[in-house]
Parts: sequence; C-alpha cells; structure tokens
Amino acid sequence: MAEEATLMKTSSFMDPFKGFLLTYLIPESCYDEFFIKFNLLDVPCLKILISKGLGIGIILGSVMVKLPQILKMMGAKSAEGLSFQSVLLELVAITGTMAYSITNEFPFSAWGEAFFLMLQTITIGFLIQHYTGRTGRGGVFVLVYLGLLFLVLSPITPTSMVTTMQAFNMPAVIVSRLIQAATNFRNGHTGQLSAISVFLLFAGSLARIFTSLQETGDTLMALTYVISSCCNGLIALQVAYYWNSSSERKKRKKRKKKD
Repeated sequence: MAEEATLMKTSSFMDPFKGFLLTYLIPESCYDEFFIKFNLLDVPCLKILISKGLGIGIILGSVMVKLPQILKMMGAKSAEGLSFQSVLLELVAITGTMAYSITNEFPFSAWGEAFFLMLQTITIGFLIQHYTGRTGRGGVFVLVYLGLLFLVLSPITPTSMVTTMQAFNMPAVIVSRLIQAATNFRNGHTGQLSAISVFLLFAGSLARIFTSLQETGDTLMALTYVISSCCNGLIALQVAYYWNSSSERKKRKKRKKKD
C-alpha cells in the first residue's frame, strides 16, 4: 500500500510536466523509468533524452546562428569575402535535407534547424547581390528559390528525386565549403565572414551526427552531417588562422578613413 501511495504521489507531482515531456523529450516508457522507478541511469532512455535535448537546442540556436553574419554584412554594408556560389550550394544542401526529412516523416527535432538556416541563407544570398550592386538579381534569386522549394515539397515530386537530392548534399556541401575556403585563401583573410556563425555551424553539425543516428537511424543523413562537420571545421580553422590578418586589415581601413 505504501509503495502504491508513493507511485501515485510521484505521478501526480509530474502530471503538469508529463504532456510536455512525452511530446518533446521522451517516450512514456522512459517517463516511467525516470520519474516512477527513479532509474535515472537507464542508458537507452538517456540516449533519447540527450538526443532530443540536443535537437531542440540546435533548432533554437539555428534561429540566430547566421544572424551575426547578416548583421555584420549590414553593418559594414559589404559582402566582401563571401562567395555567392558557396551560398547557392549550401542552399541546395539545406533544401535537400528539409525535403528528405519531410518526405520520410522524421521528427522536427531531427531536422528543424534546416528551416531556419534556409531563411537566413536566402537573406545572405540576397545581401551578397544587394551589396555588389545587383539588388534586382537578388530579388529574382529569392523568388525563383521559393518557387522551386514549393515544387520540391509538393506531392508531384517523386520520392526517388528527393532521395537523390539528399545524396547530392555531400558533394554540394564539400564544393560549397571548398569554394569559400578558396576565396578566403585567395584574399588572405575571411572578409565579412562571421566567426560566431562559422563556429556555431561547426558545433551544430557535430551534434547532428549523434541526433540523426539516434532519432532517424538514417545512415545517409548521418553521413551528410559527418561531411558537413569536416567542411565546417575547415572554414573554422581558416577563421582562426586569419584572425590576426583580419584584425589588421580592419585597423588599416579605419586609419584610411581617418586620413
């Protein structure tokens, strides 16, 4: 009787949180393990909790991950050092991940950041065109992309094509990052590339390797994030390497403006 009373009390105490926990973090079996049996070291349930927590954290972080990049460009009124071709290929990769995940009905926590990254990447693409004197072309770019996105997500696009898009993500990510890396190397600095955005993208892609394996079990999706992590790591290394040269360049610009 005492044991039943304890279980009822525990269950009653967690009732206000149960709906949220079951919807976003853990299945009911894990809820029982953690909050009724108090088995807080159950490994399968811990993996699920960590994966879901990371997924939600990545999605929340993705809302602002490229915001420093956008603000840096707008503040400088320049797109110096940023490659539009790199942005296009990155957009292809993001769109492929979104379409593949939606088609396979993966949970939003496994891919949701792609939606927010897509919006921010479109903005960066437009700003690159705008600050290089091609605002009209930037507007056309946004409209064409949104039209293609609607087409890809519509039922008329066959599943096989969506899977092909996801497979194309790997070469798209590699080429995208290599173009940006080559631009950085050629310039001898990273220009208006935001260090905050670069390092956040690197951390997010690393975390996604674990969450994609845990939540989707899809090796193609996990492999995409492995490749993405390696490529983002390359850009992060360049940002660190060119840090001093970028600072010196900014100082020289300030001196010229004063003179």
